[in-house]
Amino acid sequence: MSEIPLTPTGREDIRRLEAALLVGALFRPEVMEALRDPTERLTWIDSLAAAAAALARQKAGMTVRKIADEVGLSESAIRRHLEGKTRAGELIMKVYEQFAREGVKVELPVEVERTRELEEKLFKAREAMEEAARTLEEAARKLREVLETL
Repeated sequence: MSEIPLTPTGREDIRRLEAALLVGALFRPEVMEALRDPTERLTWIDSLAAAAAALARQKAGMTVRKIADEVGLSESAIRRHLEGKTRAGELIMKVYEQFAREGVKVELPVEVERTRELEEKLFKAREAMEEAARTLEEAARKLREVLETL
């Protein structure tokens, strides 16, 4: 991820901080466990997205009223997220505090890292297979030339 400021100064910075907060929260073990329940998944993602949007905008200096207008929630819902009175707001605040302490790092779960490694191996295997196919095609072309000559 590119540099993500903890105090955004423009729309692009707000969007990047919001995305980093959301991704950071989604990969927390307690959130990943909660997302396993399909009946809760949409509610969790929606709440985390709203809390991340609210906090990113607050850090940019927006008022609660302006945040509520942009996010599409009531001012009281925004306040609850920003005060950590919702579980989503609490988690997003923890992620922000972690970013403030350690820098913006999003730790991917082992499964995601393993998937990335396997994708890389697959890409290399495809390249090798394509090279082998080109070599085989070239050998077949030369063999045809030899047979025509004979």
